[in-house]
Amino acid sequence: MAIDNNNPLEQQNNPDRNGSNGETSNASTRRRNKPRRDGKGSNTKSNNPTSAKSGKSPSRRGGKGQHAKDNQALSTAVDSNLVTGDAEDDAAAVAEGGIKAVGSQHIIPFMKIEKPMALLSLFMVIGSIIAIAVNGLNLGLDFTGGVSADVRYEQPVEQVAVVQALADNGFDDAVVQYLGTREELLVRLPPQSDNVDGLSANLTQALALPDNTADISNVNIIGSQVGNEVYLNSVMALALALACMLGYVALRFQFKLSLGAVLSLFHDAVVTIGVFALFGFPFDLTVLAAVLALIGYSLNDTIVVYDRIRENFRRVRGITPEQTIDLSLTETLRRTIMTISTVLLVVLAMLFLGGEGLYWFSVALFIGLLAGTYSSTYIASSIPLRMGLSRDDFIVKVKPEFEEEIVTFNDPKMSEQDNI
Repeated sequence: MAIDNNNPLEQQNNPDRNGSNGETSNASTRRRNKPRRDGKGSNTKSNNPTSAKSGKSPSRRGGKGQHAKDNQALSTAVDSNLVTGDAEDDAAAVAEGGIKAVGSQHIIPFMKIEKPMALLSLFMVIGSIIAIAVNGLNLGLDFTGGVSADVRYEQPVEQVAVVQALADNGFDDAVVQYLGTREELLVRLPPQSDNVDGLSANLTQALALPDNTADISNVNIIGSQVGNEVYLNSVMALALALACMLGYVALRFQFKLSLGAVLSLFHDAVVTIGVFALFGFPFDLTVLAAVLALIGYSLNDTIVVYDRIRENFRRVRGITPEQTIDLSLTETLRRTIMTISTVLLVVLAMLFLGGEGLYWFSVALFIGLLAGTYSSTYIASSIPLRMGLSRDDFIVKVKPEFEEEIVTFNDPKMSEQDNI
């Protein structure tokens, strides 16, 4: 977005030096023989009311250098009819790079359909909670307990062939994952009635493939109590992640934005888990890892939008908070599309080429990416707007007791010289 650097006030105070304006130019360039009462030969203060207003109450930390920066920022006005704010607004705009012009930029009215999208989000969250409460989660062996065995084959083997061999020998619902190479695998089974010795012998016989023998190095039996502890720890990890995100966004930006960010993250997690509960997809530690990864991805996308919202609230003048949100979302739309497209390519590659071990992890990521992109646009941005987000939330106001007073001394001798 281009910023116009033409200031009509400077053009009035600095006319053409070549005398192209004729008599008007000569009259405006006439110099005073005597200095003004303030000891300065500049007409900036008298002819620029905005600068004079900003100079009346400089902050203690700013000093003369900050006052010069404020005047420089105000000199980059984008419109001759633009009305600038007070000193705090000007300082906030300078900190973000100066006043920014919107001009004829096309702004997509995202917030125009805010209410229908809010109803859709509420419907999805309520439906997900009902699905979790009624159907429950199809918890994997990580949460319910069972048997895990480390298996090594002499030759590379396919996961599907191992699962089929176990099913043919009475070991149903087996989960097989590679451990670095295609010869080493981790086999997980539901709880079995055999002891460790008898189970190891039965597994060795079941895992034997034609011209490819298997060697079982370790067999572990995980009880249901351990699975319940893993489940509770997973829920606590999810809650702790949301609480940490709330604190981070509140300290980094503003509390209204932090509440919107956490609610959008909660929306993403609940919708993803609700889809797994609705269709009965297996929910294990890999799916939980995908949900935690989605929280980080969605927060990163939300932080990018929030940073642009804060910048536009400080730099853009003359538009409503709703228009500021629309402008910020429009400016970050290209980045959002590029990011989600790149990540989806990786997720789809894992979904179709990653094998059985990454399949449900990829499914959870795919569902969460779509929900996270939607929530960053309509949930994380609309909730702070409904809470009254405005420019005052991003500008530090100087308290009256910390404002410096300017004392003017009237010299009678200077008045007499001026009268003479």
